[in-house]
Amino acid sequence: MKSNKSVLKRIMKQLKRYKLWLVLTLFFAVLTVAGTLVVPILFGQIINLLDLTKVDIIDFQQIFLLFIIIGVTVGVTCLTQWLMNIINNHITYNVVKDVREEAFANLQRLPLKYIDSHSYGDIISRNIADVDAFADGLLMGFTQLFTGVLTIIGTMVIMLVLNWIVALIILVLTPLSLFVAKFIASRTYHLFKNTSEIRGEQTAFIDEMIGNLKVVKAFNHERENVEKFDEINDRLTKASLKSIFYSSLTNPCTRFVNAVVYASVALSGGLILVFNVSLPLLFNVGVLVILLSYANQYTKPFNEISGVVTELQNAFACAGRIYELIDEKPQIPDAEDAVVMRDACGNVEFDKVYFSYSADKKLIENFNLKVKTGQRIAIVGPTGCGKTTLINLLMRFYDTDEGTIKVDGNDVKNVTRRSLRTNYGMVLQDTWLKSGTIRENITIGKPDATEEEIVKAAKSAHAHNFIMQLTDGYDTQISEDGALSQGQKQLLCIARIMLCLPPMLILDEATSSIDTRTEMKIQQAFASLMNGRTSFIVAHRLSTIKSADLILVMDNGKIIEQGTHKQLLEMKGFYSKLYNSQFAV
Repeated sequence: MKSNKSVLKRIMKQLKRYKLWLVLTLFFAVLTVAGTLVVPILFGQIINLLDLTKVDIIDFQQIFLLFIIIGVTVGVTCLTQWLMNIINNHITYNVVKDVREEAFANLQRLPLKYIDSHSYGDIISRNIADVDAFADGLLMGFTQLFTGVLTIIGTMVIMLVLNWIVALIILVLTPLSLFVAKFIASRTYHLFKNTSEIRGEQTAFIDEMIGNLKVVKAFNHERENVEKFDEINDRLTKASLKSIFYSSLTNPCTRFVNAVVYASVALSGGLILVFNVSLPLLFNVGVLVILLSYANQYTKPFNEISGVVTELQNAFACAGRIYELIDEKPQIPDAEDAVVMRDACGNVEFDKVYFSYSADKKLIENFNLKVKTGQRIAIVGPTGCGKTTLINLLMRFYDTDEGTIKVDGNDVKNVTRRSLRTNYGMVLQDTWLKSGTIRENITIGKPDATEEEIVKAAKSAHAHNFIMQLTDGYDTQISEDGALSQGQKQLLCIARIMLCLPPMLILDEATSSIDTRTEMKIQQAFASLMNGRTSFIVAHRLSTIKSADLILVMDNGKIIEQGTHKQLLEMKGFYSKLYNSQFAV
């Protein structure tokens, strides 16, 4: 967890990009404060001119002139304050834009291990809710902190000039207000941090439940979900109330201290006038009115700053969570001398590979495999045996703990990730579509494809017919949760591969959501596509891999059997039992 100081340093570092804007807002803040400080002096002069015991000699022309000056001063102050607020908005939302861009950019560089170990909802909450809270605190800081500090300094200087005795009374009581604000603010940071974390947990739960609502309803799990949500919501309510309660104490406490300051000035000034105490400086009713006005202006920023401090505690807590995401170590970058693989031949070798997702749970141990160009390798086995893990290692979504994986003799750790993955075409059981047109979804791997190539790929994937039945054909807008069936989504994913025609293929239950008739056609298309291409096929329906050149039977991260379909049946081992179980009556 990041401390306030480290978060503040990061924020100051972000603000360095906007030095000119900071100078401008400080300039307009000075003008705004100067305007507000001049007005009480002018009103004091008017009060001194309004001597009701000498009505005949009241200089109404001078009073009228002072009112005109006050009006102009107020107008200019309003203008400078408006300009200051515009600049503050510009700085704040540009800083927020930079933070979001950094967070999202680092999210693209993070290894899959981070994504797999953190809930999506919490990551989303950091990028949206926490950044918004950070923006609110930062904006309030700019809007009230500069003017507040300048007002405190300006009023104190003028009060010392007007009457240093009364000014000292205010100065002596000031630390009490600061102590109260600091005492409360120092205890609210951790409360806001806890609130932010629970809010992220709630966002994650909502995201998970909405994304799997069909499963929830199918298993009548609504009541349990409501109970779970209520439990999280209750914790969030308690944490929010606690943090807001303690933070809200700041303002009334400092207001009480400020009221004491104001009363002290009024009492001391009144006693001086009533008893006609001789002072080394001029002191009259006008000066007392000015001092009372300045006492109020002097203490008011403490209320505002205490409110700002409260908001800043929340902002720092949220900013800390954002910076934690930004500071997460990205995946190991490609070496400067990394090989750029152009068109791979497809020779793949696993040499004494060890890998596990967590140190305390072993998965793949001493895995060895040699695949020649154009071979079709089928991978079968029970759930959790390591089939999908092999795919993750082939694509270098994860790096091996020990051993090497080579493609055409090159260790994949010495090959750029981009060029390695460009040489693979992958269709997974889980489909993914982005918001956009059908055409944009098909051309993800080849954005410069011609219309003819796109249509040919769609026809090869048997997707062309249903695409043409859509409202706008290939220009139809779709999304991940659009109206397409799961099978249609999978056909679009297959069309991507048909368009790119990579030298190596990875098919992980690629036809699991497609009807039997279409699957037969797709299998024929895949058979044609796989000619001359190294292919890795993960399958649960063993009837689809009979023609594979080599079938690997895995269990607990190890190859327990290997051979052709016929050879494995003759062995009457694990594969034979698995195959026969699918056709048992």
